[in-house]
Amino acid sequence: MIFPGDDYYHAFLVSLEEASSRFALEVIAYCLMGNHYHLFVKTPLGNLDRCMRHVNGIYTQRYNRLQKTDGPLFRGRYKSIVVEAESYGLHLSRYIHRNPVEIKKPLVEHLSDYRWSSYSSYINKFRSQQWLKRDLVYDLLGARQRYAAYRRYVELGLDEEIEKFYGKGNQPAILGSDDFIKAITDKYKDKKPAIDRSQGNHPTIEMIIKATAKAFEVDPSTIRLSSRGRGSKNIPRWVALYLCRELSQSRLVEIADAFGMVHISGINRAVYKLQPIMKENGPVNSFLKVLYQELTP
Repeated sequence: MIFPGDDYYHAFLVSLEEASSRFALEVIAYCLMGNHYHLFVKTPLGNLDRCMRHVNGIYTQRYNRLQKTDGPLFRGRYKSIVVEAESYGLHLSRYIHRNPVEIKKPLVEHLSDYRWSSYSSYINKFRSQQWLKRDLVYDLLGARQRYAAYRRYVELGLDEEIEKFYGKGNQPAILGSDDFIKAITDKYKDKKPAIDRSQGNHPTIEMIIKATAKAFEVDPSTIRLSSRGRGSKNIPRWVALYLCRELSQSRLVEIADAFGMVHISGINRAVYKLQPIMKENGPVNSFLKVLYQELTP
């Protein structure tokens, strides 16, 4: 089980939102199940591997913090399928959204009651997340009353072709017409596969401290040491602690030790102080975006 409770589902959606914001990932539909998840996404920057490294890697860290454990969570690399969206995007969204009721023991009686997919947003039961891109599916549906029309479409059941495609033990890498499959195959047949870095390449504590000091134009020693006095602010230190918690594979006790803390609770206090500053969407957020790109290329 990769989602043992509500906090875990929320943590995954936060990771997905971050990937959307930082790496231009366009999330069209999603469905989180107990031991797996489905995403329908577009990557205008051609950086799917980078996006998935963030989603899987950061969620694993959050899962481990919630479970008070350590180690990998996912078994190997994610499975990705290239989709001819114009022909199969609508069918694919229905397949993803119907997952909770298409298993042997349905998770809900009514699909609209399932909380952990984008379906409720598509039928306007709940307010949609800003990062969820529904227009592609609505355009393919081509109906004026799109919420009601999409509900009716999903309730019709799975398309036979899509059901057959996903029913195979080992799905092909491309979902589309014969012409689409040939065009994709011809385009990439001579290219070497990308190196999978989804399970590694995490920055060290020292790398994060040095990068943060450079971005804020301060000496690294001022980040490692805590400011004294009530109300004192050391925003570069808070940013570095936040990034160490989010990006490094180091244990909290190791982070606390590197920052001269006697207890790991100091890390959470620093992040707590940083959160309202991050919500202001000011210079600190600009620094964070630059640091994310530098530390997680």
